[in-house]
Amino acid sequence: MNYQKWNNILGWLVFAIAAYTFVSTVEPTASFWDCGEYIATSYRLEVGHPPGAPTFLLVGRLFSMFASPENVAYSVNLISALSSAFTILFLFWTITALGRKLFSAKGSSEELTQGDTIAVFGSAIIGSLAYTWSDTFWFSATEGEVYALSSMITAITFWAILKWESIAHEPKADRWIILIAYLVGLSIGIHLLNLLAIPAVAYVIYFKKFKPNIKGLIIAGVAGVITLGGIQSFIIPKVVSWAASFEFVMVNSFGLPFHMGSVIFIVLMLGAVVFGIQYTMKKNKPIWHTALLSFLVLIIGYSSFVLIMIRSNANTPIDENNPENLVNLLSYLNREQYGDFPLLYGQYFNSPLDKETPYLDGDPVYYPDVRTGKYELADDRKNSKPNYEDEFKSFFPRMWSPKKNHVKAYKQWSGFEGKPVKYRDSRGQMSTIRKPKFSENISFFFKYQIGWMYFRYFMWNFSGRQNDTQGHGNFQDGNWMTGVPFIDEAHVGNQDELPSYLENQKARNFFFVLPLILGLLGMLFHFKADKRNAWVVLLLFLFTGLAIVVYLNQYPYQPRERDYAYAGSFYAFAIWIGFG
Repeated sequence: MNYQKWNNILGWLVFAIAAYTFVSTVEPTASFWDCGEYIATSYRLEVGHPPGAPTFLLVGRLFSMFASPENVAYSVNLISALSSAFTILFLFWTITALGRKLFSAKGSSEELTQGDTIAVFGSAIIGSLAYTWSDTFWFSATEGEVYALSSMITAITFWAILKWESIAHEPKADRWIILIAYLVGLSIGIHLLNLLAIPAVAYVIYFKKFKPNIKGLIIAGVAGVITLGGIQSFIIPKVVSWAASFEFVMVNSFGLPFHMGSVIFIVLMLGAVVFGIQYTMKKNKPIWHTALLSFLVLIIGYSSFVLIMIRSNANTPIDENNPENLVNLLSYLNREQYGDFPLLYGQYFNSPLDKETPYLDGDPVYYPDVRTGKYELADDRKNSKPNYEDEFKSFFPRMWSPKKNHVKAYKQWSGFEGKPVKYRDSRGQMSTIRKPKFSENISFFFKYQIGWMYFRYFMWNFSGRQNDTQGHGNFQDGNWMTGVPFIDEAHVGNQDELPSYLENQKARNFFFVLPLILGLLGMLFHFKADKRNAWVVLLLFLFTGLAIVVYLNQYPYQPRERDYAYAGSFYAFAIWIGFG
């Protein structure tokens, strides 16, 4: 049996099944929420909400530029359908790449028997089609949003590192690393979810290049997280921040025209990188050479954000935040309009402001004044950021929003009692504030943020779904189900006497926990047969799932269901469904 030939044939067959599924069910017009905005901004390359999605806009323009006005929405929606089909294609090839390693210590197709080969292909077909018809992914594949295209980039990224692993001993293998860096750069212009694959990529490299030990595992994990954090918190904002500062100084202090400082900075930065690439080549430093090439192509991918400034200068009808220059683009990229929320340390919902310094200064806002030829101050942002009493701050604060309906829900989900703390305010008046106990804080984290806002979505895809009515914790709306009577009765009550409009709702479906069982069995089998790659898949599963839960720090009464954010986690679990 020609392994590679059948790997390609079956992969494209699964792609065709997925493409038919998604294209035949794609939305003919605009869906809810951001879809209408993405469709409109793609059609005319306009500027949508921060932080923008210029790569998606360019692809959307390509798909819609030849469509008649009434078919523009359908054309943009097709991006999601076809991107999702390609995601399934690369999922199939990812499962076959990992599956070969379960039967072959060297991962060589020549060592597989015919039975082993059939098992590998069978597992890939089952896993990829299970994900094709999963609730969250299928829904995302039919509407004009960024998540389907982002999923495709993530799938290609994970597949590409496995391709690198298979030829890592060859001289040109590092081209795959450079491709991954370029994909990461492109993905910044779609959605940042793709960055969460980086820790898994780091471990694939570590397991291939080094003999594993505890110290090495820790270092590889730290390196992966630092790379992820460095791209998100350093490269993405700092490159623009430095360029904006350079632009500001060149214009305001040296009298250069608007944008000239930005151009000079970019030329200097790229010149330094190109010099470094040539230097490392001459000095035979392959690791640094690959690192600089990767940085260069990442910046090339990231440069899609220049489109945002170009189109904003054209004053398009949709021009949110008007980011016409790097000074304003920085605020746009940092999503300053949405405000801040605590992540690892900060205030609770009832924390009082600091008596001495209740407010801190924010970053000033400037605008280009064509009359003076300088950037003039529009808003000094003095005393614009609340500063809370240290006594009422906490590590890992999950209950932070002071809105009344959020506070009410915090108390319901956590079983709130609070710890009474005496507090003297700035006027000298004493009061008692019931500071949330850390145990209550963690209770909310597990019950709501993990249980309701992640595990419920996970079970939708691999167990079953009650209905498509958004729920906020009640028994009637939006719960997961199994189709197994005694489990469902314990979870959401007796289902025998439901009115017909609930019992016959089209979104009500049962998988009888079979995909979940297959996935758990596949995970156990994977860890038993190939611990290293099982660990890599587990990292992908956790970073695209629970890590997002921690990072988003969601408050109750979300305006819509958020299952789309965790599609990458469900993607990883589908690999284990195949192995099950």
